Amino acid sequence: MAVPMESQLQSIFEDVVVGDRFDERTKLVSCLGAFRQYWSTLPQESHDQCVQWIVRFIHSQHSPKRISFLYDCLAMAVETSLLPPRMVCQALMSSDSLEWERTQLWALTFKLIRKIIGGVDYKGVRDLLKAVMDKIQTVPNFMSSAVVQQLLAAREVVEYILDRNACLLPAYFAVTEIRKLYPEGMLSHWLLGSLISDFVDSFRPTARINSICGRCNLLPVVNNSGAICNSWKLDPTTLRFPLRGMLPYDKDLFEPQTGLLRYVLEQPYSRDMVCNMLGLNKQTLNIAQHKQRCPVLEDQLVDLVVYAMERSETEEQFDDGGTSQLLWQHLSSQLIFFVLFQFASFPHMVLSLHQKLAGRGLIKGRDHLMWVLLQFISGSIQKNALADFLPVMKLFDLLYPEKECIPVPDINKPQSTHAFAMTCIWIHLNRKAQNDNSKLQIPIPHSLKLHHDLPMTDYKIALLCNAYSTNSECFTLPMGVLVETIYGNGSMRITLPGTNCMASGSVTPLPMNLLDSLTVHAKMSLIHSIATRVIKLAHAKTSLALAPALVETYSRLLVYMEIESLGIKGFISQLLPNVFKSHAWGILHTLLEMFSYRMHHIQPHYRVQLLSHLHSLAAVPQTNQNQLHLCVESTALRLITALGSSEVQPQFTRFLNDPKTVLSAESEELNRALILTLARATHVTDFFTGSDSIQGTWCKDILQTIMNSAIKFAFFKQNNVPQESRFNLKKNVEEEYRKWKSMTVENDIITHFSMQGSPPLFLCLLWKMLLETDHINQIGFRVLERIGARALVAHVRTFADFLVYEFSTSAGGQQLNKCIEILNDMVWKYNIVTLDRLILCLAMRSHEGNEAQVCYFIIQLLLLKPNDFRNRVSDFVKENAPEHWLQSDWHTKHMTYHKKYPEKLYFEGLAEQVNPPIQLHLQYLPIYFGNVCLRFLPVFDIVIHRFLELLPVSKSLETLLDHLGGLYKFHDRPVTYLYNTLHYYERHLRDRTNLKRKLVHAIMSSLKDNRTPGWCLSETYLKCAMNPRDDNVWIPDDTYYCKSPGPFPNCDWRFNEFPNPAAHALHVTCVELMALAVPGKDVGNALLNVVLKSQPLVPRENITAWMNAIGLVITALPEPYWIVLHDRIVSVISSAVLSSETEWVGYPFQLLDFTACHRSYSEMHCSYILALAHAVWHHSSIGQLSLIPKFLSEVLKPIVKTEFQLLYVYHLVGPFLQRFQQERTRCMLEIGVAFYEMLQAVDQHSKHLAYMDPICDFLYHIKYMFTGDSVKDQVERIICSLRPAMRLRLRFITHISKMEPAAAASTATSVPQSSSVSSPAAQSGAGPS
Repeated sequence: MAVPMESQLQSIFEDVVVGDRFDERTKLVSCLGAFRQYWSTLPQESHDQCVQWIVRFIHSQHSPKRISFLYDCLAMAVETSLLPPRMVCQALMSSDSLEWERTQLWALTFKLIRKIIGGVDYKGVRDLLKAVMDKIQTVPNFMSSAVVQQLLAAREVVEYILDRNACLLPAYFAVTEIRKLYPEGMLSHWLLGSLISDFVDSFRPTARINSICGRCNLLPVVNNSGAICNSWKLDPTTLRFPLRGMLPYDKDLFEPQTGLLRYVLEQPYSRDMVCNMLGLNKQTLNIAQHKQRCPVLEDQLVDLVVYAMERSETEEQFDDGGTSQLLWQHLSSQLIFFVLFQFASFPHMVLSLHQKLAGRGLIKGRDHLMWVLLQFISGSIQKNALADFLPVMKLFDLLYPEKECIPVPDINKPQSTHAFAMTCIWIHLNRKAQNDNSKLQIPIPHSLKLHHDLPMTDYKIALLCNAYSTNSECFTLPMGVLVETIYGNGSMRITLPGTNCMASGSVTPLPMNLLDSLTVHAKMSLIHSIATRVIKLAHAKTSLALAPALVETYSRLLVYMEIESLGIKGFISQLLPNVFKSHAWGILHTLLEMFSYRMHHIQPHYRVQLLSHLHSLAAVPQTNQNQLHLCVESTALRLITALGSSEVQPQFTRFLNDPKTVLSAESEELNRALILTLARATHVTDFFTGSDSIQGTWCKDILQTIMNSAIKFAFFKQNNVPQESRFNLKKNVEEEYRKWKSMTVENDIITHFSMQGSPPLFLCLLWKMLLETDHINQIGFRVLERIGARALVAHVRTFADFLVYEFSTSAGGQQLNKCIEILNDMVWKYNIVTLDRLILCLAMRSHEGNEAQVCYFIIQLLLLKPNDFRNRVSDFVKENAPEHWLQSDWHTKHMTYHKKYPEKLYFEGLAEQVNPPIQLHLQYLPIYFGNVCLRFLPVFDIVIHRFLELLPVSKSLETLLDHLGGLYKFHDRPVTYLYNTLHYYERHLRDRTNLKRKLVHAIMSSLKDNRTPGWCLSETYLKCAMNPRDDNVWIPDDTYYCKSPGPFPNCDWRFNEFPNPAAHALHVTCVELMALAVPGKDVGNALLNVVLKSQPLVPRENITAWMNAIGLVITALPEPYWIVLHDRIVSVISSAVLSSETEWVGYPFQLLDFTACHRSYSEMHCSYILALAHAVWHHSSIGQLSLIPKFLSEVLKPIVKTEFQLLYVYHLVGPFLQRFQQERTRCMLEIGVAFYEMLQAVDQHSKHLAYMDPICDFLYHIKYMFTGDSVKDQVERIICSLRPAMRLRLRFITHISKMEPAAAASTATSVPQSSSVSSPAAQSGAGPS
């Protein structure tokens, strides 16, 4: 095929070129005629080849005149639609002969392209632009000025392509290609001059529309719900923000965000957030090829160590609990985690440290640094090469310059272990060298000689453990000593609460400062030793309980995150299943108690896993035993109510395939508690805000499962149980009571009343017996025993309903007193039901109106009328402190309390009272921490919430708080509970300021003796707002809102309810703001005014930090507080500055650039609102952001009439499209349509549009980066209704035929254009989908 084509084409073109008999015109016509005839016979697939041959033929000519003539032929072929222009242009550009040295060919070629490119489709034009710019790149920087004029033909083509009025392609495509060739900071080719830079600059407004004001200064609160969203993601190789599109964003957005990463790394408990930010995945640890070493993370860890060294220079002493100690402790934990998971390389980091510390003379913190390095070395030296650890010796030479021996510190102080760290490292390295048969290059340094040669007798056990943890001969002895002190000598025994419960005799746990002074490796050996021993004892089925010292020490070890795999992970996935398999119920009870009363900062997936275990455990026959059943239910209740609001959704979505795993098959109360927790979590995180139409969400799935499964409860049904059922209940009780009295055979009675499937009314019968005869006989006890713990719960539930009925119909006075006395006896005298179980059942019933009031009245009477419970609470609160980790005598106090108020869980009181008394031979399961007061706390949480839901019982709640509020001293999350309560019940508490104040006061004052002043509420609040006078409510002024909270006292975050200082500050600030007797709307406005009004306490230079703080605080408050921002936005958009074109002065994009304007003192109110809205929305949950589409379409759309208003709205919402796309696509599409609808209104309202190009560029950015063709159908109609010049620019979105825009083009040229144009760019060669 090739030969005939060539010969035919040659005959067509050569004859014409060579012959000169005819004039040019005739030759053209004849040549084209012959070619047309030939072209028509050519198959489609040969067209490309044919055109390429023609181009090669032309380029092989040397006469400019011939080339010019042949190019005219090509031009005419294109103009007469014989040849497709795209094919011709591509063939010309891909020719190897097109070189800048052939200047005339170059000039003629680009003139031809300029002439015919108008007919090329827009994707073809994009490809040609790339090809032309690539060709221009081949032109050298130095050359004769004589040829420049001809080379400029190529520039003219580029100029024409970039001409916005010609509109050959979306300018967005053009800027993408340009930015690929000339990235940020790279100059374009000299031949193109300022053409490229001006065009790229025209996109700066679009880039700004997509940028969050002051983004580089916005910081999260680690472990806050907002911190787990996509707002904080960074590129793991460059640490840059993941910006969409190839736009010329402001320079600071292209910088590595080291400050942000460093800030997060500094926070305790931030490692999950760091992994989330950098997309690091722990799961790949075992896959060698997937090592995710992250050098930028390494650098920041090194910088943090250097910072800690600097801090140590200025601190006078390294006190226990000082900021410096907390920092080093935290650093050690971070380093181990990131190096262990191979995100950071140990040798690289040590060499980098050496480099950064060289010549700095920072040596005061050297011992602490070596302590941090020792943590990793001792744990990993056996598995890694010696060479990996030798760089530490370089650090030693740098940091220990002494020629003399360093004196030995006082080894009675726990921190002395840090001073020995370098010696311990040397011992480990030496040991490794001996094992590897290599010679360590340096002997023990002279300066460490005294440390090394310290006589054995003076060695502290911890020092021995640290130094010899890799040397089993030397390690066994000191570790053995540690272990023996807590295991207890087998011969010595002590009693535990309850009957016949004995334990090994050691009661004093290892103190925290001793555990802190052990290396991670030593701690791992210790915890492994404990876990192994517990499993061994479980297998042996010994009746002797674990030593209290062992249990408390094990609890303390579980707080160390760096030993998570052997710690909490081993606890949940190995220890618990093993103990369960061995049916060691005493040890199981112990482990559940530990989890309830001694665990801190356990990751949510472990807690939900345990909850799932507990539900399956509850179904096992062996757990149908009073004490264990109560413990399982009580632990499950704590786990459910303790779930953090931001933890619920991510955790529960994991169980969607089998929601029954998080639901109880037995306990209606636990499932109701779960529903309340779901409701609270979705409210506090605003998960469903603005998303009424979301179908199949995780929460609905779980509710659906509950309703569809066998667990159908009346409280889920829309209608309450019909009223007459109360009378039926009464009737059934009477009938059963008659049977009780008439039956005579003991066995028949026991069988009838305890039989499975019989009505659960037995507690109602016991109540009637006591009411009528004041005593219960022996058979009653036997029935209770036979019913069993699990089935008895149903009896308690019916009894709770029966009580409400009885109290509702009682005549009051004497009868009422009699009723409450009997009820109290059933709890305290006969031990038939525990107080916490009965109150939980009462609180969880779904009564309405008067009956609900009666139910709460019974709760109040039960808790307060008799002294039994109040005495227990006041004694427990008076004698005990919540800081269990600092105590060495908890067990003594625990036993004293149980001797005074023994727990009786097996109806002992009833057994003693019956005639004749029954001798019980019980063996209690060991109780190390719990008692009725602590078990009641999670129930009290629920009681308070239920009381808040019913207005008439407010006074009763205040009374309860007065008498029992002191218990909150032992609540493990008092501030979080208060925050959730004030947030969730904001509407209920809005007008009940006294109750709100009482709630805050009761909970906070319970902790006053155990916290330093200023830990929670501000001095101003305590002085002014705690005053209960209704006639003179305190309304705070601006100064109050401007004062920063804190500074908060240092504390050990491992045992705090919050993971870090910022999380604490955020929650206490929100609690105080919600506690004010001021409407939420006013508080919200006052918070906005902190930065919107000129405030003497708010320095200008820190304005973005203040905006960040306002954003964090206001988004953590209920909706009435933050929704006021919408009103501010409306007032700005309606203001004359934006709504009247005459009012506007200057270039809008400049005035909306908050950072630049602020620096030059030229900012306006509208730019302040813009920056503040960005700060607030950046911290918002996706639920809060979901209100934006509705806000746009219902509130802003009717107002927006001018171009300035439209641009303001684009600036406002543009930066959040990326997050909507990732988290709630439906909202993104709604916003996309709203943007076009607003444009339509502006187009109809405005005579003249000055900023058409930036507007269109932004709309193209939305199409290519976010919506694709998803909204094409809705926007096509709108685009067709716009003015011609706008229609021409947007034609590539709708694919309007070229005829229409061609007509529009003439109009376009007459419309004056702003010199500034802007459009965002696509990441990859953008093209309509």
